[in-house]
Order: sequence, then structure tokens, then C-alpha cells
Amino acid sequence: MVSEVNLWPLVGVAVIVAGFVLRFNPMLVVIVTAIATAFAAGFPLDRILAAIGTGFIKTRNLPLIILLPLAVIGLLERHGLRQHAQNWIGSIRSATAGRLLIVYLAARQLTAAIGLTSLGGHPQMVRPLLAPMAEGAAEARHGTLSDKVRHKLRAFSAATDNVGLFFGQDIFVAFGAIVLMTTFLREAGIEVEPIHVALWGIPTAVCAFLIHGWRLYRLDAALERDIAREKAADAAAILPRTGA
Repeated sequence: MVSEVNLWPLVGVAVIVAGFVLRFNPMLVVIVTAIATAFAAGFPLDRILAAIGTGFIKTRNLPLIILLPLAVIGLLERHGLRQHAQNWIGSIRSATAGRLLIVYLAARQLTAAIGLTSLGGHPQMVRPLLAPMAEGAAEARHGTLSDKVRHKLRAFSAATDNVGLFFGQDIFVAFGAIVLMTTFLREAGIEVEPIHVALWGIPTAVCAFLIHGWRLYRLDAALERDIAREKAADAAAILPRTGA
């Protein structure tokens, strides 16, 4: 006899999606989602507060772990980390923004697949190193870049880190999501080994690499078109003034 499964706790998924779509404060969205999910699961108020308090006590040292690397990175940036990264990548003639991001995508996926998820990230890798290097490679080929092109390169850099981490860590057998899925299935009477879940994540990771890698491969040509279009527009705007 299979007991009925309470699906009301899934209302938390709707709450968190609505909160992010409406651009509410992420911390507020997470707290409201946790409370809504707990109430939907039938938890009493005292148990909810106890769970929140226990989680806070266990993770109270987390801000120090996050803020300390940011202070170090800020100090390195103040002493020219971004400029040195741009100059170094600009000195490599074969380097392009697309090729650089493809290499980083492969490295990010491989390191995340073996559990080294902290080697990358937006504050510690994308902002101080990856995005400036992509801009430096583009500047070495096309000269001064407009703000629109710079923002496009930064967006691609951030997206590359996201794709590499998200699909790479799904292959790591001790990844939290894999443990959560296997535990949930075991409680439902379905025995699944974590290694099997991790192995089935490999085809998805390969597809993600090929799809996003193809987008990065086309990035260089797209940058050339955008820059040529901007130069043509600037020239067209200057000609009437010259004729006058």
C-alpha cells in the first residue's frame, strides 16, 4: 500500500519563482519560501522557528568565509589585477574572447565535476579576471570597445561560469542535490545509488558544453559584426556634419 504524498510543500517553488520574477529581495524571498513550505508541510510555528534558529547557529561563520576572500580580491584589484590580466591576454596573438571562454568553460566543468566548485565564481574569478581578460582579448583585435560590447562580454563571461558550474557539479557524486534526490527517492521506496545519478548527469553536461561552446565559438564573429555596425553608424553620423 503506497501512502499518499503531500504535494502542498511544493508551493514553495511557486513562491520562490514569483519572488525572483517580481525582483524582490533574494533574502526575503528565501525566508518567505521556507516559512510557506513549512506551513504547507504542517509544521507548527515553534518547530519552524527552531529550525531557522538552528540553521543560523550552524552557518553563523559563513559570512566570514565569504567576506574574507572578497577583501583579498578587492585589494588585488586596487593594485592592478584587472589591468595586468588585460595586458597579459592582449599579448597573446591567437587569443580571442570566444576561445578564452571556451577554455574556461571546459576547466570550470572539469573542476566542478570533481568537487572543486570554489575555484571559480563571479566575485572571485569572473569580475577580477575572466571578464577583463575577455575584454583585453577583444581590444587587442578591435581597438577600443563600446560600453555595449563590454557589457556583452561581461554577460557571456558570467554565463560561462554559470553553465560550467551548474552542469559540472551534477557529475560530482557527493554534490548536495544528488544526495537530496537519492534520499528523497529512498524515502519513497525507490533505491537509487548516488553514483548512478552522477553518471546520468554526464550526457547533460556534455550537451551543455557543446551548446554553450558553439555560442562562444560564434561570439567572435558576432563581436566583429557589432563593432563594424557601430563604426558604420558613427561614420554616418559624422558625414553630414562634415558636409555642412
